[in-house]
Amino acid sequence: MASKKPTRSKATSVDRPTAYAMAVDRGEIVAGPHIRAACARHLRDLKDGSKRGLKWDTAAVDRVLGFFRDILRLNGGEHEGKPFEVLEWQAFILGSLFGWKGADGYRRFRVGYVETGKGSGKSPLAAGIGLYMLMADGEPRAEVYAAATKKDQAMILFRDAVSMVNQSPELTKRITKSGTGLNVWNLAYLQNGSFFRPISSDDGQSGPRPHCALLDEIHEHKNGQVVEMMRAGTKGRRQALIFMITNSGTDRTSVCYDYHDYAAKVAAGQIEDDAFFGFVAGLDDEDDPFKDEACWPKANPSYGITFGPKYLREQVTQARGMPAKEGIVRRLNFCQWTDAADHWIGSDLWESCQASFDLDDLRGRPAYMALDLSSKRDLTALAMVWKAEDGTLDAAVWFWTPLDTLEERARQDKVPYQTWANDPRGFLTALPGRAIDYGYAARKVAELNGQHDVKALAYDQWRVDEFVRELDEVGVDSWVWDGPNSREGSGLCLMRHGQGYGGGNSDKLLWMPRSVDLLEQAIMQGRLRVLVNPVLNWNSASAVLETDPAGNKKWEKRKSTGRIDGIVALCMAIGAAEAQVGGGPSVYEARGILFV
Repeated sequence: MASKKPTRSKATSVDRPTAYAMAVDRGEIVAGPHIRAACARHLRDLKDGSKRGLKWDTAAVDRVLGFFRDILRLNGGEHEGKPFEVLEWQAFILGSLFGWKGADGYRRFRVGYVETGKGSGKSPLAAGIGLYMLMADGEPRAEVYAAATKKDQAMILFRDAVSMVNQSPELTKRITKSGTGLNVWNLAYLQNGSFFRPISSDDGQSGPRPHCALLDEIHEHKNGQVVEMMRAGTKGRRQALIFMITNSGTDRTSVCYDYHDYAAKVAAGQIEDDAFFGFVAGLDDEDDPFKDEACWPKANPSYGITFGPKYLREQVTQARGMPAKEGIVRRLNFCQWTDAADHWIGSDLWESCQASFDLDDLRGRPAYMALDLSSKRDLTALAMVWKAEDGTLDAAVWFWTPLDTLEERARQDKVPYQTWANDPRGFLTALPGRAIDYGYAARKVAELNGQHDVKALAYDQWRVDEFVRELDEVGVDSWVWDGPNSREGSGLCLMRHGQGYGGGNSDKLLWMPRSVDLLEQAIMQGRLRVLVNPVLNWNSASAVLETDPAGNKKWEKRKSTGRIDGIVALCMAIGAAEAQVGGGPSVYEARGILFV
């Protein structure tokens, strides 16, 4: 999968996996601590492994490398249809898995765990292993599975294998596909009664007997159910292989981290397990990829071959000042295990958005609102965003809170609510009583709606029915947008906005991970001007984002250090503004997609 020929050892008598291990051991190839340990283990076993009955079979190494080179073809972009030229680190993995034999003459390794940075080429490697074990491994009635907790996740790796079959004339002649296009669900090698198909724990299928099980993105697995299901089925196979590939994750109590930790200890010789192989890319403790590019190849073994520094520099640049983005980049690109929740933004970057302007000067621009309704004792926030033709976004946020509990909550939250409420610039409105009357927010919406060209108001479903009744009371008609086929109603367009990770495939509501990305892009690109408000500044400093294993982000109020209602409302309003619901074609519609 390389864009140039892989390097070869000067010593032609040395096989490629061993040449790689020697080069890493000598420091000629930059590698992290766990890969250095894995290579040292290989060299130790070449020297002393025969005492444990281990044998290094170079003919088996040549056979699997030849299959990849001569039979497999890549798919996608510049690699479309090209031979699978195995990189040196991939040759080390393939050689280790298929070249080492045990005292019984069968393959030594029954479990392989590979953890590298995003874009290294793990998935094509895994798909190629599956095809090799389907038809070239001499196993009668081999069962090969792309396995995951969910069927759609399992299909990702399986489709890589299907695409390889489609690109290879040799495989096309020998493998029978069931299904067509993106709906292919089985690859059969009829000559020896073998098949390759996706499987998931929610299939309800029992009794798989895998000769090979490929598990992608282990960091997304909530438990070890799929791994154990596959391992349990291998007991009747003498050369079965469980092959796991992944990025680094966030949960140190997960099955992924268990294997990460186990692989590191086996490679270092702290645990002796001759049936387990690990290749864990990562940095040394003293490395900081945001300060020193020299460590980048340690987490990215394909660095400088399939991709260069430009991509990683872009990722690092975008992450500076965005702690939540930094966590994702460190995890996906530099194999650093991070916490799931991260503080959102640096103070300098947030301050760069602060501005003073007159709202009257924004009349005539399309405007978008969002409302974050609190429990009646906390903060309720209304955000409004005006969009200019050049893409600049001007924003303001209004806050309401109960007056009677103001002093008590000021002590609890350790912020000057009274000072903000008394400021004539209207940073915070303290309402009579011990609870918030949503009628005040409804009257503010009515006032702004009458003064500006409001296209839509994004809302969270929680308590919205009560707010809509208040809109009716103040004479504002409204209607709920329910997807691109909605019939436009009269009055203010209301747009549902999910608060969690879900909703990415829906065309009927806004999706929080997308809105978070849009807010961060506007800040990074210098397109956002926010009317100065110390309450909003406090919200920004308190905000924490939580990231799921796929990199989707949402606000996490429970882990935030203070109130974040204003930031949530601002994010929702920008999500609506950039989608342009209720007013003209959206950026999504131009691509034929809505809210994906």
